[in-house]
Amino acid sequence: MLKTRLATAADAPLITRHRRRMFVDAGRRDDQVLQLMAQAHEPWVAQAITDNRYLGWLTEDDGKVVAGAGLLLLDWPPHPLDPRSTTRGYLLNVYVEPDYRRRHLASNLIELALAEARRRSIRVVALHSTDLARRLYESAGFRPTNEMFYVEPTES
Repeated sequence: MLKTRLATAADAPLITRHRRRMFVDAGRRDDQVLQLMAQAHEPWVAQAITDNRYLGWLTEDDGKVVAGAGLLLLDWPPHPLDPRSTTRGYLLNVYVEPDYRRRHLASNLIELALAEARRRSIRVVALHSTDLARRLYESAGFRPTNEMFYVEPTES
């Protein structure tokens, strides 16, 4: 029987494992960078959950977590897309264990996150998507934007 529950700070190791697997499944090598990311992510997400800045949902099958998603609440200046709000949502850590894919678990978790955003009057929710997941997010109402990144090069 599948049940979805809210994540707690005690779920930080599991959420971090999902995040790492998400990047590996998207084609990134499971290397030292992902190890460093995981080491930094686990305490960060535990604190963010405690501070109510990260809201997470986990779907369980007989007590075993098989899927998860999070909504990060960001301080954001008013914007033409939402001229009154000072909060923006960021959907992240959407992950479904391979044996549970194609069962609408991700879309259900995305809808829970969007419903919470609506409950909080957050009109803008952003995310980053792999090419494979793009249709899933578009079916939930997300659309491509003109966002760009600058990433400071690391020294080798």
